[in-house]
Amino acid sequence: MFANKENNTTGRRKSGSGENNIKAFLGAGSEFEGRMVFNESMRIDGTFRGEISSEDLLVVGETAKLQAEVNVGSLIISGHFQGNIKAKARVELRAPAQFDGNIETSAITIEDGVIFNGSIKMSEAVKHQSDQVVQMVAEK
Repeated sequence: MFANKENNTTGRRKSGSGENNIKAFLGAGSEFEGRMVFNESMRIDGTFRGEISSEDLLVVGETAKLQAEVNVGSLIISGHFQGNIKAKARVELRAPAQFDGNIETSAITIEDGVIFNGSIKMSEAVKHQSDQVVQMVAEK
């Protein structure tokens, strides 16, 4: 769950993470308030307040400041975030992220250097996977 940035123990920035396939972008210096819905990967480097919904990847860059309710497939945060997150697949908090809020997800990675104030709730998908692994080991 916790990763050391220098040792790269999480396999950080794998090409399969979808970061290389960003289709939409809110640049540094931009501000947006409201509800955002998207179907493909998106990156935010500006300021956003409101709600975000997607089945895909959201990347929050180092210069980003979000105050939001987020419901996405996967989320990578390197900037400032305040609010609540529901991510179906996973959440990655990368230094120098600052997080205040609640996270509900199946998998999470928090790098050294991240400031985290909040709670994490692991969804049933993780519990179910863990139960399957225990059962497979017991059968051997």
